[in-house]
Amino acid sequence: MTFFRALSIFFTLVKFRLDRNLPDDARSWWLSALLFPLRLIRTDKNKAVAARKALEALGPIFIKFGQLLSTRKDLFSEEMSRELEKLQDQVPPFDSAEARRMIEQDIGTSVDELFDNFSHDPMASASVAQVHPATLKTDHGPREVVVKVIRPGIDKVIRRDIKLMYFGARLLQRFWPDAKRLHPIAIVRDYERTILGELDLSLEAANTKQLRENWYGSGKLYVPVVYEEFSSRRIMVMERIYGVTATNLEALKAEDTDLKKLAHLGVEIFFTQVFEDNFFHADMHPGNVFVDITDPANPTYIALDCAIIGSLTDNDKNYLARNLLAFFRRDYDEVAKLHVQSGWVPSSTDVDEFSRVIRQVVDPFFQKPIKDISFGNVLLELFDTARHFDMEVQPQLVLLQKTLINIEGMGRQIYPDLDLWETAAPFMERWMNERVGIAGLIRRISENAPRWIDQLPDIPDLAYNTMVEIRELTEQTRHQAQTLGEVRQALQAQNQKSRYQKLGGIALIGAILSLLLPATGYTAVIDPVLSGSVLGTLGIYWLYIHA
Repeated sequence: MTFFRALSIFFTLVKFRLDRNLPDDARSWWLSALLFPLRLIRTDKNKAVAARKALEALGPIFIKFGQLLSTRKDLFSEEMSRELEKLQDQVPPFDSAEARRMIEQDIGTSVDELFDNFSHDPMASASVAQVHPATLKTDHGPREVVVKVIRPGIDKVIRRDIKLMYFGARLLQRFWPDAKRLHPIAIVRDYERTILGELDLSLEAANTKQLRENWYGSGKLYVPVVYEEFSSRRIMVMERIYGVTATNLEALKAEDTDLKKLAHLGVEIFFTQVFEDNFFHADMHPGNVFVDITDPANPTYIALDCAIIGSLTDNDKNYLARNLLAFFRRDYDEVAKLHVQSGWVPSSTDVDEFSRVIRQVVDPFFQKPIKDISFGNVLLELFDTARHFDMEVQPQLVLLQKTLINIEGMGRQIYPDLDLWETAAPFMERWMNERVGIAGLIRRISENAPRWIDQLPDIPDLAYNTMVEIRELTEQTRHQAQTLGEVRQALQAQNQKSRYQKLGGIALIGAILSLLLPATGYTAVIDPVLSGSVLGTLGIYWLYIHA
C-alpha cells in the first residue's frame, strides 16, 4: 500500500512540475539532465499555484502540511506563502452512525441517554475530525454543546504519509546544501508532532482547560467549558458558543462595535499569553477566533480549537523582548548583538556587518508612519536578512512568528489604522522593567524564597557531600594528571626511538651503497671501506644500542 501511495505522490509531483521549486544549488548536472524531459509536461506557469494544486490533489494530510508550510514565511517566498494559505481543509463527512458508535464505545453510555437532539448532520467536517451539535443532559439542566469526533482510520493514513514525507525530507537534505540550515526533517517532525497532537483530543481538552483558567473572569478572552468526564482521546464534548467571526466586519459594524478597542485588545491578549502566561494559543486564524458583541462598546474575544499551544524558555522571552524594544528604537547594533548572544546566528558573525545590513534592509520601513508599518513584514525581512548570516530556523520561535502575523493581519482587517506598537511597547517596557534592576531582583527573590526555605535544612548535608565530591574529584584529577604525564613520557621515548631507528636504517643503507660503489666503476672521494664501516657502525648503534 505504501509503495502505491509513494508512486501516486511521485506522479502527482511530476504532473504539477514541483521540480521547478527546487533551488538552483540543489541541482546537480545529473539531476538537471534527469529532469529535462519534464519540460514537455504542461501545467500552471506559476510555480506557487502548481504547488498548491499538487497538495490539494494529494489529499487532506498534505493539505494540512501545506497549511503549516504557509506559516513558515522564513522559508518561502511571499507569493508561495499566499498560495499555500488558500488551501482549504474541507472533506466530506464520515457516517454519523460511526460517530455515534465511537462516542458510545469511548464514553460507555448510549448517545440517546447522554444527549438530546444529537444532530445527524455535522456542522463542520475536516481531515482529522468532524463536529456535531447536541444538547447535553446534566444535573443542572440541558447544556448546548458540540461533540468533536476523530475521523476513523485517520491515524494509519497520517502515519503512512508522514513516513513518505520523512523520505522526501531526507532526499532534500542529501541533495540540497542549504537544507542544513532549513532542517527539512525537523519541519516534518514539527508537522508530525502537530497533527498527531490533533489526534489526541484529551490533549486539546487539557489545553482548553488551562487557557480557560488563565483568562477566567478577565473580561477580555472567553474560553468554552470542556466536559472532561465525557471526553477521551477520540471524543471531546465542549460548550457551544455563539459569536461573530473576528473578520465578519459587516456584522461588527452593524452593531456599532468599537473596532479600535477590539483590535488593540487582540494585541494585548497575544503579548500577555506569550510573556505573562507563557502559554499562547498558536492557531489564532479567523476560523478559531470569535467576538462577543453583547456589549459593542466593550467587545471581547472567544477562542476555540486549542490543539496547538506554544511556549518559550525564559532566555528566549528575555532576548525576544530586548530584540523587539531595540528594533522599534531602531538600535540595530543592539539587535545584531542580541542575535549573536542568543545563539540565533553563529558567534563568528561580524556584528558590525550584520548591523549594517539590518539597517539597510529594515530602515526604509520606518520612513512611513508607524501605523502603516506591517510588523509581520518587517519580521520576515529581518528573518530573511539573518538567513544570509547562517541563522538557523528557531523552532521555538516559529509558532510565535506565525501567531503574531495572524494577530496583526486579523487586527488590521478589523481596524486598518491599528498601531501594534502602541499597545505592545508599553507592555514590553513594563515587562522588562519588572525583570531587571531592583524590582526584578525582589520579584525573583520572592518567587524563589519558598523553595529556598524548603531546601534550607538540606544545605549542611549538601555542603558536606559537595566537599567530599570535590576532594574525590581533586584526587582523581591528580591521578589522571600523573597518568597523562607517564603516557606523555612513554610517547616521547617511543618517538625518539622511532627517529633513531630511521637514522640507523638510512645509515645501513648508506654503508651498503658505499661498499657497492667500486663495482659500478665510479671513483669515490672517500675510501668506500672506511665510509661503509663508519656508516655501518652508526647504523648498528642507532638501531640496536641507542634506540
